[in-house]
Amino acid sequence: MTTANVPARLLHLHSSFSLGGKEARAVRLMNLMGPRARHTILSAVPGALGARDAIDPGVDVEFPADAPPLYGKPGPARYRDLARYMRQFDLILSYNWGSMDGVMAHRIFAPFGGLPPLIHHEDGFNEDESARRNWKRNAFRRLALPAAEALVVPSTLLERIAADEWGAGSRTQLIRNGIDVAAYAKPAPMPVPGFERRAGEVVIGTVAGLRKVKDLPRLVRAVAALPPNVRLVIVGEGPERGAIAAEAAACNMTDRLVMPGFMAEPARWIGQFDLLALSSQSEQAPIAVIEAMAAGLPVASPDVGDVAAMVSDENRRFIAADEAGLRSALAELARKSGLRAQIGAANRRIAAERFDESIMVAAYENLYGRALRERRLFSGD
Repeated sequence: MTTANVPARLLHLHSSFSLGGKEARAVRLMNLMGPRARHTILSAVPGALGARDAIDPGVDVEFPADAPPLYGKPGPARYRDLARYMRQFDLILSYNWGSMDGVMAHRIFAPFGGLPPLIHHEDGFNEDESARRNWKRNAFRRLALPAAEALVVPSTLLERIAADEWGAGSRTQLIRNGIDVAAYAKPAPMPVPGFERRAGEVVIGTVAGLRKVKDLPRLVRAVAALPPNVRLVIVGEGPERGAIAAEAAACNMTDRLVMPGFMAEPARWIGQFDLLALSSQSEQAPIAVIEAMAAGLPVASPDVGDVAAMVSDENRRFIAADEAGLRSALAELARKSGLRAQIGAANRRIAAERFDESIMVAAYENLYGRALRERRLFSGD
């Protein structure tokens, strides 16, 4: 991503830079770029910069305090300031709804020249758009996205939404999430704080930001209905932590719930689970599902996003239509260790075939590299 050994200057416009799925992917790509790029990161949520700790120390990255804000009342002055700021970069990478003011600023001022190409990434929705998109936001997206070089999505569901609701079908590129699958085949030596396996117990785990859209109280209720030897470990942090703990208390299962907070390097600990469970109202192509598959775990989940298409054929019947179906799936998987092993082995094969990060990285390298080459060709750099 360089011309004559000059690092590319990338501006990242994030809805939030707290460490979640999209941030983990962005950081992984930054780390792999190494000295080929210099990065500037803006967050639409001031102070939400938890993912910065996952950036390798050798990566050239800054979080400027004097940049134009991504949040605030839309208007020509804000958009003009954002567009002026963008001119110093070679490529703009924007992420999710929270960055859309930056996309609109680019849309308005791109015809006047001097702006670098912009590639927008959409990874999913919060609970307010989990069932139906907000029509005002959809109209805004339809207005803002035409000047984007590309719209990147990780799921076929989002690919359809981009075409049907945002009119962006011709510019949409599906790039599936990927991980270092081989790293998950090793033993899981890292302890989970507050958790110690007891003889004869089955451990249901999940990895998620503790947000309403993840509906983790639903998972608590489902596990509470299972035998007392089944425990639940919820790895992640977020504003719904208190609501999850309250649901566990109401279900009289506080002693069966462990919430260790955020944990990095899932390859080192996710294998301590016996199965992965989701309870989300909305998903697209969850990285946690890929991580569990790579670790040889079965997955129980509502039928959201691309989850049913991601897992192995053997796992598919445990992707449930409703809360009762999720309880049933969890009960059967918790009861049958041989079935868990069989499904886990099938999931690991699928993860290696479809979701290794080498496939994802090559697609992003091609997309970003093409935009950078065109920028420098026409700017004379």
